Amino acid sequence: MKNDRKALQRTRMWQYFIEAATDLITEEGMEKLTIRKVADLAGYTSSTAYNYFSDLSQLKFFAALRFTKSYSADLSTFLAKGNNTIEKWLYSWECFCKHSFKQPYIYAVIFIENVGSSAQSLLDKYYDVFPDDLIAIPPEMKELLMDESFARRSSKFIEPAIEEGFIDDKHIKHLADITFMIWTGAMTTYMNQRRGWTEQEAIQYTLESVQDIILQYIKPDKRALIKYTPTH
Repeated sequence: MKNDRKALQRTRMWQYFIEAATDLITEEGMEKLTIRKVADLAGYTSSTAYNYFSDLSQLKFFAALRFTKSYSADLSTFLAKGNNTIEKWLYSWECFCKHSFKQPYIYAVIFIENVGSSAQSLLDKYYDVFPDDLIAIPPEMKELLMDESFARRSSKFIEPAIEEGFIDDKHIKHLADITFMIWTGAMTTYMNQRRGWTEQEAIQYTLESVQDIILQYIKPDKRALIKYTPTH
């Protein structure tokens, strides 16, 4: 019973701090978030916050996940546009780009920045505290979102394309890695304004690059079967 009370108290404290961080990000932006501001808004001291989060990067990671609900809600709609695994993957990329370039600091925290420990363990803990955040995600995608590696998630997603005859097994991992690196490079360039891209220009560059590289790995006799039309 005592352990149950401690677990409940810990969960509640997590919720207090993450909700406070979420409110501050909404009002001021991710880049202005500090432990002190979060603790003040939650009604506690900074030292209390550090009892539950090892550093600011972890708190930012947890709070950032709260802003991905719109992506989760949109994903099933985009997936439904595809008639095979490759088309579904391309549409899922479009959905991801649509949301990530709209909220670059949010998605950079989740997928690019160092969070100080295993992203998988952080995800597991987050969804223990906020299980309802998984409701809008299609069942086939839940396992993928609980995997700490973006590229590994992509690999799992496109594995059915092997059975469908679109791609060889030996290319799956490399294709997943290189498409993620395309997004990472484009996101970093966009956030640093090295090319002066607008949001739409960043999305277009990323989607065109991803589509080009994917088609290179599709078996020549299957390429004509890929009917992907961007909707952004």
